Amino acid sequence: QVQLVESGGGWVQAGGSLRLSCAVSGRTFSMYAIAWFRQAPGKEREFVAAISWSGRRIYYADSVKGRFTISRDNAKNTVPLQMNSLKPEETAVYYCAADPGGSGTSSDANYDYWGQGTQVTVSS
Repeated sequence: QVQLVESGGGWVQAGGSLRLSCAVSGRTFSMYAIAWFRQAPGKEREFVAAISWSGRRIYYADSVKGRFTISRDNAKNTVPLQMNSLKPEETAVYYCAADPGGSGTSSDANYDYWGQGTQVTVSS
């Protein structure tokens, strides 16, 4: 059984920063790719960033490149997402998800396990 718990969400002004964290339980955490997705009210869920099991492959949505950074700490079973220069349109619930296949992609269909989400609100 794999469980994911997000933390670090909150309120920030436009241009500010937040650091989300995804804590993953399970003995095989180091074999999973982990991704972050977000869903704004009335919109479909969208891909934000992903990191492969080894950490050697990292993917970002074009909209966040240069501002967001995903990493992983396999010793602590956590995957942080550093978000800088946040924009009001990035207000959403942010979810982390685990892909047992390990490679990491932008397709949510590849992710078998999901957290409950953490709210990020960016005010203008």
